[in-house]
Amino acid sequence: MDELQELISELVAIESVNPDLVPLGSGEAAIAAYVDSWLRSAGLEVTVVESVQGRPSVVGVVRGSGGGHSLMLNAHMDTVGAGGMSAPFEPSVREGRLYGRGAYDMKASLAAIMIAARSARSLHLKGDVIVTAVADEEVASFGTSAVLSQFRADYAIVTEPTELRLCLAHKGFVWLEVETTGVAAHGSRSDLGVDAIAHMGAILSGVLNLNRRLHEGQRHRLLGTGSVHASLIEGGQEMSTYPARCLAKLERRTVPGEGGASSLREIQELIGSERATARVTLERSPSELAPDHPLSIAVAKAANHPVIVGVSYWMDMALLNSAGIPCVAFGPGGEGEHADIEWVDLASVEKCVEVYSHAAKLLCN
Repeated sequence: MDELQELISELVAIESVNPDLVPLGSGEAAIAAYVDSWLRSAGLEVTVVESVQGRPSVVGVVRGSGGGHSLMLNAHMDTVGAGGMSAPFEPSVREGRLYGRGAYDMKASLAAIMIAARSARSLHLKGDVIVTAVADEEVASFGTSAVLSQFRADYAIVTEPTELRLCLAHKGFVWLEVETTGVAAHGSRSDLGVDAIAHMGAILSGVLNLNRRLHEGQRHRLLGTGSVHASLIEGGQEMSTYPARCLAKLERRTVPGEGGASSLREIQELIGSERATARVTLERSPSELAPDHPLSIAVAKAANHPVIVGVSYWMDMALLNSAGIPCVAFGPGGEGEHADIEWVDLASVEKCVEVYSHAAKLLCN
């Protein structure tokens, strides 16, 4: 526990705020250098994957003797901004909790997989254990995408915090833009002007109705239903002019079976004859692995049959499953991701080290 606490503290003390969220954020270069050095000292084969300059990911491999399955353990190194935290990069421990930006999301998990990988060297496994410390999960996940272009595995565990529950599914999301067009004219010329903002009003009412229908519809066993909401809106030029354009940005949260194409059709149907167009700007797929999959069974056994859950937020698990690498999520307990008070429960992190090591023994032989 002392070594684990020290490692988490050292990782938290390295500011690794994603610069695509906060322009002055340092990104992953410093923490990647630390992880690289630590893994090399632990005897792992280390590769740095840098698809975006200055934003590296680190992959460490414990080679098995051959003939066994491989297991990938994934954690991200970037964090969100410090917000209103008083001392975000000065980790402190009180009553079994370690406080600091990224402690919970997710440097404790990163420390856990580093130690579990080092321990795997003494397990005499047939298959490889692969540690992936990735960049940019908080924005576009180019770190995991880049790693998957070079490394493969038979199984994977994303170690996002799950409160020691086994996560088999998570929602996806689709970002859409709806644009209404009008005719610009002087505010006194109602005979000429067409109000693009007013036309958007009917569409936004349709979005509310669509969200209600989704919540009343068929439910996924772990994830419930999808949802939709309006996130941003802009339009108009000045008070005395009919607006020629209005743009609304929508977010559609999806469950398995839903995606960008179906979400776009929903919006196009509610637009109807309005002076409007819709388009998808970003899609992240939902993810699901069956409870009777060998990976699900092995991790459940390693964790002494924990509660099985699905979560509403998106994570890199979807990228791994989409790449043909069966993946679940299992991680520590805590509180305050993206908030001004963030902490991780140290005992739960220690439990995670045990679970990852046990899972490796079950899966890699």
